[in-house]
Amino acid sequence: MFVVIKKILGFIKEYFKSLLFIAILIFLFSPDEVQVQKHNLAKINISGEIMVIDEIVEKLRKAYEDDSIKGLLLVIDSGGGAVDKSVEISDIVKKIRQKKPVVSYASGTLASGSYYSAIWSNEIIANRGSLVGSIGVIFSGLNYKELADKLGIKSQILKVGKYKESGTASRKWLPYEKSELEKVINDTYKMFVSDVTEARGLDINKSSEFADAHIFTARQSLEVGLIDSVGTIIDAEKRLEILTAIPNPIWEKESEFDKFLKSVSAKFIGEISGALDWKLR
Repeated sequence: MFVVIKKILGFIKEYFKSLLFIAILIFLFSPDEVQVQKHNLAKINISGEIMVIDEIVEKLRKAYEDDSIKGLLLVIDSGGGAVDKSVEISDIVKKIRQKKPVVSYASGTLASGSYYSAIWSNEIIANRGSLVGSIGVIFSGLNYKELADKLGIKSQILKVGKYKESGTASRKWLPYEKSELEKVINDTYKMFVSDVTEARGLDINKSSEFADAHIFTARQSLEVGLIDSVGTIIDAEKRLEILTAIPNPIWEKESEFDKFLKSVSAKFIGEISGALDWKLR
């Protein structure tokens, strides 16, 4: 253990000052930081589980408030996440669309909460190998009562309110508790389907065809109206450029300074991983 710590500290001592100095030089003199022409098209990535969205919301806010940004491309690869977070993104995208075009591109998975996030886009384009849909709501919980009984663990609860233990993991849910949870997820599902039908111009009476947590290939999702076309990221970029109708589209690019910091971080993590013998398996 002491050998590992010694290696880590040795790496920091040997490289940190020089890396910091180089980072400052790049920040001060990188031509990428002084752009002759400011970008007018923005791209935001949404990937992984939608749970912590502070950074995404801040980028969406910037795209909404900055009048020099004429269009927004969302690149999404996510199986969904929390209802409230997905709705928050969806509602902000709706506000942005009122000011400027928004295109969403499914680079991998566009399902459940991530599909909710994209519905108010002017157009949704999906990679032909992507999965789309899963319009549904789920609430799951554990029941560890048998395990707790074997270990001699008993829960102690004080509560006020009949439904306060709804969703508890310490025992099987009582019928009225299950009904209470079903009431919530059923209403959330109705909201989800209602928003999808309004945003996509679909018939709510045919929701069993495109909702009900069906999972579709890109081609199938096009047939039921969940997306507008099948294509590549290049197609999505070009489509946004057409919708914005700006004569000189300039895409937002990651600065050289940010690239450098990521490179330094990757090297640092690699050194530590090597010292700890961490491997991808």
